[in-house]
Amino acid sequence: MANGHSHQTDVVIVGAGPVGLFAVFECGMVRLNCHVVDVLDDAGGQCTALYPEKPIYDIPGFPRIEAAELVVRLKAQAAPFRPVYHLGEQVQALEALSGGFWRVTTSKGTVIQARAVIVAAGVGAFGPNRPPLPDIETYEGKSVFYYVTQRETFRGKRVVIAGGGDTAVDWALSLAEVAARVSVIHRRDKFRAAPESEARLKALAKAGKIDLVVPYQLHGLEGNDGRLKAVTVATLDGATKRIEADVLLPFFGLSMSLGPIADWSLALEHNQIAIDPSTAATSKPGIFAIGDVVTYPGKLKLILTGFAEAAIAARSAYALVHPETPLHFEYSTTAGVPDA
Repeated sequence: MANGHSHQTDVVIVGAGPVGLFAVFECGMVRLNCHVVDVLDDAGGQCTALYPEKPIYDIPGFPRIEAAELVVRLKAQAAPFRPVYHLGEQVQALEALSGGFWRVTTSKGTVIQARAVIVAAGVGAFGPNRPPLPDIETYEGKSVFYYVTQRETFRGKRVVIAGGGDTAVDWALSLAEVAARVSVIHRRDKFRAAPESEARLKALAKAGKIDLVVPYQLHGLEGNDGRLKAVTVATLDGATKRIEADVLLPFFGLSMSLGPIADWSLALEHNQIAIDPSTAATSKPGIFAIGDVVTYPGKLKLILTGFAEAAIAARSAYALVHPETPLHFEYSTTAGVPDA
């Protein structure tokens, strides 16, 4: 890991989520060196920051794998190619240089010159949508949390979950196994989660293992020095109810932004980068984009789709870095893993 210096490499990858990490591997397979920049302090993107213990079921070869374990394996797969990580840094500027090079400058003053840039920024910079509760800031990080990284943190606690989407329902099902009590607050009886998950939630409520507090919304917090004692909820008619609680988990989605990427004059569609799916090329030569940040007809927002796009982008980048040497396609079973 390095920062605050000048570097030169073949490819700069913007984003160290699963798709960005796999792009390191794919670039390495065609003998391209990479530097990776991510605003988060650790690699893994949302898999690390938001749901490391949540299982993922659609990774080929893994009937079930936790998000954090997937990141560990992707980093190990990329490791032989010795990528240089610049974590806790945001790409602030992108400048075209003579000779077809790009210069990337980060928030910590790191300057990287490369022939190609691969944007794997996921949903962009993200943060939680906070409920408008008085003094909620004093509880954040102590008894109000917007993400769950380790469910053991909540063992034996009285947990109140607010929200009606997949995140709220999934964590209610998971934390019901370890928490002293789980209460789920939602403004209506119908949830926006997967039907199977909603059915499990209501079955646990019927069995008395989860409290469904519907139709209610968050109204206020009780506690001292950031330590929660109770959550007050209210109906649309103003009727209130007090729920004793140690922890509040408000899951109202994420506020997402492309950040400085939006100022790079790339062709955008609905705040996503438009690419040619046959090459992963953006509207600017030498800049490619992959993963959830991109759009094109038929795009599927799946990690495995991003993996395929990473392979395409790596080979497109190779043509820029080594225009004089055609790339002969080989399967990995034939080529093996090149020496880094």
